[in-house]
Amino acid sequence: IQVYGAWHCSDDFCTWGTVRDIAEFDSMNHWLVDRGDGRPSVNLVVLSFVHPYKLLRRTTDATTLDGVPRGMTPEIVDYFTSRGIRVTLSIGGITYTDAWDQALAEDPAQFGRNAAEVARRLGVGIEIDYERNADPNLAGLQAFIDAYRTIHPYDAAGADPAARLTIDVAAGDRWLIALNRKATADWLRTDAPVLDYANAMVPARQPSTASDAIANWQEHIDGKPQYGPPVPPLAPAKFTGGLYIAGGSRQPYPECLDFAASLQKSTGPWVQTAAPNGAGTTSGLLGYMFWAAERPSTRGISTQPPNTCEGGVGAGAAAYSVPTPMPALRQS
Repeated sequence: IQVYGAWHCSDDFCTWGTVRDIAEFDSMNHWLVDRGDGRPSVNLVVLSFVHPYKLLRRTTDATTLDGVPRGMTPEIVDYFTSRGIRVTLSIGGITYTDAWDQALAEDPAQFGRNAAEVARRLGVGIEIDYERNADPNLAGLQAFIDAYRTIHPYDAAGADPAARLTIDVAAGDRWLIALNRKATADWLRTDAPVLDYANAMVPARQPSTASDAIANWQEHIDGKPQYGPPVPPLAPAKFTGGLYIAGGSRQPYPECLDFAASLQKSTGPWVQTAAPNGAGTTSGLLGYMFWAAERPSTRGISTQPPNTCEGGVGAGAAAYSVPTPMPALRQS
């Protein structure tokens, strides 16, 4: 397991609209950087979300500064990177799908250049979270990616944080089909990679069993040859699997609190050994992503004290000997 990360929604439901005091932020999030033995619980944090159209227009308003949420400060980035944890900014999320469409329609290349500049300035990667299920603007997204890659070329070694460009796809192959088809066929190939990897996002609710979670992820490995046009298979080394640790449920998730009872434990043998089926040469997914740290939802549980996740996410990092900092990723 090379990628073991958490999306992070700050304390305002994924807006990041206010600057956080670092001491206060640490009091709510210390579990991420210390699982109890002084080592981090994760090796990646994805700050979620940047508003796509505000980034294109470099908007400054009450919650945004030059296109970036005011809470996504260099100090927050340094809180994680100083401890060896990689940081990425996620652009979009399902709430901002229309804003993605708006930005891609207006000037996708400038949008990509703006994203690349923010990544350079903050020393972070960028995640594409564009959740248009029907008729996504794939030509616009291609222009965004091309513009970004002109500034930050693909870096297999992972040495340049800003060169890390990833994309979110559905839990399996039956939603975001057009986006997933394009990403798998053109951007996530092992012979000519454009994006570093994909995250198979969480489904509508936490899978009730390991086999349910695995069934979703297996769809990416197998592809959908029966679809017209078909969805090709995705190399296991080119994606992570998503699980909930907060939001939605009003009860704490074992994935947060109790590794022994968690899906990251019960799915672990498969995640580490899943065989390629038409794409890639090495077995095993890249790892796990957890949705989401702190307060992802106005309803349901958070990961703020007393519901911190050392016992679930942190214990999993220890059990799987998750490397921090993140190493160069498997490429095939």
